[in-house]
Amino acid sequence: MELLRMSKAAKRLGIHPMTLRQWAIDGKIPFSWVGRERRFSSVDVENMKRGDASSQRPRLEVLYVRVSGSSGQESSLLAQEEELRATATGKVVKVVKDRGSGLREDRPGLNRLIAMVSDGSVTVVRVTHEDRLARFGVGWLKRLFSVYGVSVEVLHPKKSGGRDELLEDFVSLVTTFAGRLYGMRSAEARKRLLAETGQCQQQDDAA
Repeated sequence: MELLRMSKAAKRLGIHPMTLRQWAIDGKIPFSWVGRERRFSSVDVENMKRGDASSQRPRLEVLYVRVSGSSGQESSLLAQEEELRATATGKVVKVVKDRGSGLREDRPGLNRLIAMVSDGSVTVVRVTHEDRLARFGVGWLKRLFSVYGVSVEVLHPKKSGGRDELLEDFVSLVTTFAGRLYGMRSAEARKRLLAETGQCQQQDDAA
């Protein structure tokens, strides 16, 4: 028995190393830690190669790229797309682009991505960094996608976005809460005004 590095094991299986990494995380294939590296038994790899139907599925990739700003940053979108295309090992079905904070849950691109996952158009969602997909709740998205047999591959794991985008996300978060707080105060003010108006009307009627 030979303990294979991730790249070698993935090559034998005919899949991308990030797919194998996700299989290991999901418990689909056993592995051992050698230092900080996952190693895979050659026996397990051969068993997976013979018996796992998912390894025979066509690899249909959707590339998801995002920037936080509503305008500009075209170079960043293009750089993300080029990097993902250069490392693609299957058919790139579509490139989904988003503009907006990773804190937003109603991004048009994210909605399109979820629709593609649910209708079976793709088998793999690929991003350069995990926070391109979302700032929080990526684990929930991965679980949702896995229900449809779709994996998420992160080209550069555990690396966050730049300081500027973190600052923009912070401003977005503060703005959202400030807006909600203002709305609550406005609602309370309207209630007081209506109450005071009702009292004045009752006094006029009594007079």
